[in-house]
Amino acid sequence: MAKFGWAYIDCSDAGSSGSGSAGPNGSLQFVTESAGGTTGSAHLLYHTASRYSYQPNTVVLSGNLIVTGTISASVYHIEDIAVIDATGSTYFGDSIDDTHMRSGSLVISGSSNYVLSASATDQRVWVKAFGGNYAQVTTATYNIVTYDYIIGCSASFDQTLYLPSASTVGAGALLIVKDEYNNRPSSTVYISGSHPAGNFSVEDKDFYQLNGTMPAVNLYSDGSNWFVF
Repeated sequence: MAKFGWAYIDCSDAGSSGSGSAGPNGSLQFVTESAGGTTGSAHLLYHTASRYSYQPNTVVLSGNLIVTGTISASVYHIEDIAVIDATGSTYFGDSIDDTHMRSGSLVISGSSNYVLSASATDQRVWVKAFGGNYAQVTTATYNIVTYDYIIGCSASFDQTLYLPSASTVGAGALLIVKDEYNNRPSSTVYISGSHPAGNFSVEDKDFYQLNGTMPAVNLYSDGSNWFVF
């Protein structure tokens, strides 16, 4: 059997075409037929240390990227986007304290027409149809919460609704209160602004009383007090 000792290999041409690797410092290698091996490009770099404005361990691609699989990222930052085209369901956020902000107008469309249109130019919102949160009250007292919109009072005895603070809900908040009990000869529905959470008025009074047969009333907040309209 033949025996071999040490052999000297001259690697002085590493990095040249055909040597097995080429390209600028930090370039990721890819195979090209013309180079006869792997090569690199200044358009695809991997920085192991901070360089320019890039953090360590950063891959930089100057060009287009086509992905046929899934991209998973802890942070996804997009700049200078003209069109985002996506199909299927999309989910944003993972907790109720997340905030999603955008600049410009928003249009949500159905099969033939818009469902919601919010114009940043006109500062107006249009909806095809609207529904608000409904709460049926069957107890003697009820604390209206900030997400209530329609309140239906359906008990036969006196019922008192405590409004949320006008400063908490803010100016422009709306409420609808309806007496749903059709035979209320002696009991009353009261809408009160006097509450442990803070004292504020309804039509410049401590409370507002619904009168008549199955009456209803609309209220709005100016940020300090509540008013009927």
